[in-house]
Amino acid sequence: MITLGLVDDEPLFTAGLAMILDAQPDMSVVWQAADGDDAIRRHALNPADVLLVDIQMPHTDGLTATRRLAAPGQPGRVIILTTFDIDEYVPAAIEAGASGFLLKNTPPDQLIDAIRTVHDGDAIISPGPTRKLFDRLQGQRSRGAAPPSATPAERRVLDSLTDRETQVLTLIARGLTNQEICDELWLSMPTVKTHIGNLIAKTQARDRVQLVLFALQTHLIDIRDALVDTQGRRRANGQRPGVSFHTTP
Repeated sequence: MITLGLVDDEPLFTAGLAMILDAQPDMSVVWQAADGDDAIRRHALNPADVLLVDIQMPHTDGLTATRRLAAPGQPGRVIILTTFDIDEYVPAAIEAGASGFLLKNTPPDQLIDAIRTVHDGDAIISPGPTRKLFDRLQGQRSRGAAPPSATPAERRVLDSLTDRETQVLTLIARGLTNQEICDELWLSMPTVKTHIGNLIAKTQARDRVQLVLFALQTHLIDIRDALVDTQGRRRANGQRPGVSFHTTP
């Protein structure tokens, strides 16, 4: 059973969402909170597996709350669920530790799938906001702005990776699924999952989204390559153009 916490200052929205989620055979809403402070208190008393958190709320907003709720060692994973598709919110949510970023107009079946995906340890971001994140990084470079340099700590982590881990990280950043990485490198699924686990541990990332950002920040892969590879694969698979980190095992 996936336990859920809902954090939003619109009670009618959370009540309706709770009805939809409680109707799923593998989900249960264990608490609802009206702001970030309330969520932090409730989560401490009754930790939920996945938290759906709004951004703009009174008192403690969603991003501030996410930094607390998704801090290292804390139980549960956070999906930002918001009305606002704003450029600055996407990287801020990821940096705060969110494992998902979805808009409130996401169809219920897709939201339910996203919750299961995040609960399984993966991450998902709506194609629109994800494209905004990549476009923003690409725009900074096209305007001549110097790309951010990797910190000394990030360089040390990158240097500590084995050749195989570097290969796997590069393929993750290019948008390949675990099965595609197996096929590309002629590795078994358990071996690929072990490498990904090692990458997450070494980079202290929460999920694949943060692994991709690490690869971009350390210039292991260029943003243009990530965009071209990911969009090309989505078209080849008959998916909508855009970028999504929703990957399958």
